[in-house]
Amino acid sequence: MTIAMQWHDWLALFGQYLLLSLLSISGAITTVPDMHRYLVAQHGWLTEAQFTSSVAIAQAAPGPNVLFVALMGWNVGLNAGGGIGAGPVAWLLGFFGLMVTMVGIMLPSTTLTYFATRWGHRNRTRREVRAFKQGMAPVVVGLLIATGWVLAGGNQSPGVPAWHLWLLSGVAALVVWRTRIHLLWLLGCGAALGAVGFV
Repeated sequence: MTIAMQWHDWLALFGQYLLLSLLSISGAITTVPDMHRYLVAQHGWLTEAQFTSSVAIAQAAPGPNVLFVALMGWNVGLNAGGGIGAGPVAWLLGFFGLMVTMVGIMLPSTTLTYFATRWGHRNRTRREVRAFKQGMAPVVVGLLIATGWVLAGGNQSPGVPAWHLWLLSGVAALVVWRTRIHLLWLLGCGAALGAVGFV
């Protein structure tokens, strides 16, 4: 995939991730639906497969969950440079895209978290602080469900009924919720079911 990006596009991408950083309640993964809307649906800078594989690979790899943002930026840069086969220029643009998205998603949230947690710890016994923490729980659950909805809905294979994907998503959510089975086992099962054509 090849896309054309000007400097104002890179600035817009950086600004979008700055905004998303302030909305990333309980982690950047909760902003995946809006990243999908911006990168895939609105601008077409990533394909559906690039978007979902960025999330899946980063979740399977060791390290912080926010690495999927780096992969998205890397893929946007590669697409702007003509693809991974285009050579060093594309790789440099990939690294530039990685830096744009990672600095954008990390800078506001880490700064805000640093000061907010210090203030929250000093005032942890206040009623409004405890109420705020309890009130955020359903918001986080809703954002995670929206993330799952986007990832599952955008990864449907042609010719495969949609109910297979939703059934697998529901079973995986139930297993994560009720057991301590490591996520890599679920990813392996999903890959095996995909290989045999179930999803």
